[in-house]
Amino acid sequence: MRLGIVGMLPGDLRSFTDGHFERIRELGFTGAGFHLPGELLNDISDEDAAGCRRLFADHQIDLAQFAITYGECLFDPDPEVRSCAVSRVVTGAKIAARLGAGCYLIRPGSRNPAGAWTPHRENHTPEAYALLNRTLRQIARRTAALNVVTVMESHVVSILNTPQACRRLIESVNSANMRLVMDYVNHFESIDQVYSDTDRLNHIFETIGALAPVCHVKDIAVGNRLVVHLEEAVPGHGELNLALALGLFHARHPDGYALIEHLGPDQIPLAAANVRAISKRAGVPIY
Repeated sequence: MRLGIVGMLPGDLRSFTDGHFERIRELGFTGAGFHLPGELLNDISDEDAAGCRRLFADHQIDLAQFAITYGECLFDPDPEVRSCAVSRVVTGAKIAARLGAGCYLIRPGSRNPAGAWTPHRENHTPEAYALLNRTLRQIARRTAALNVVTVMESHVVSILNTPQACRRLIESVNSANMRLVMDYVNHFESIDQVYSDTDRLNHIFETIGALAPVCHVKDIAVGNRLVVHLEEAVPGHGELNLALALGLFHARHPDGYALIEHLGPDQIPLAAANVRAISKRAGVPIY
């Protein structure tokens, strides 16, 4: 297994410096990822992409995950919105190809105008699923020649709310370059699942593990509030059996990247040290 980080590079690749990559190397990461703001897609020239690629190569860092941000929902009922989303995603895929990204992360979006990772009852209708399927088929047809592995992120509040829904979608789109992110934390729905995490982790990996070539490493803490709050935690400081999760990922993707994400600069060194210690105890090599 390989270990990388998302969160140590700014969004605009034109602002990368040697210092960014030196700090990444100092913490022992061999891969990194970043999110390019969608409004910058048409501003990135071939020269910008080539310069970015050289920086990664010069510092022996893999671009493990490239992502773009966008507000459109891939299953919006308005065909013009979907068309705009497809155009934006395809443009991002072209940049991912020029950068030599290991994978290209996209998100399904939500019918909730508050944001991509917010709930809405219409996220879970058969009609919404059919539209998402149609949109991803369009994307897959247009990006197939780019040889970019596109990975879809999922979450319990999203249209891809269960591992079964994720697998069904990928099998239906039926494209070798359309896969998933193994973001196991995003598929814990209840306190019971957290406290029975061995069963839940095994179920998640058995269902979609083979279809998810990149992993997001996080932990879960149960919040001390009156309603259920499952909150992300620094790896090793939550409730989950991360040794099991890392072992299950490594067994399926021994050369795949496990990416630490969603942490502040002061938390990243601790997270990296914890993941390395947990991996060593689990017999999972990191290289």
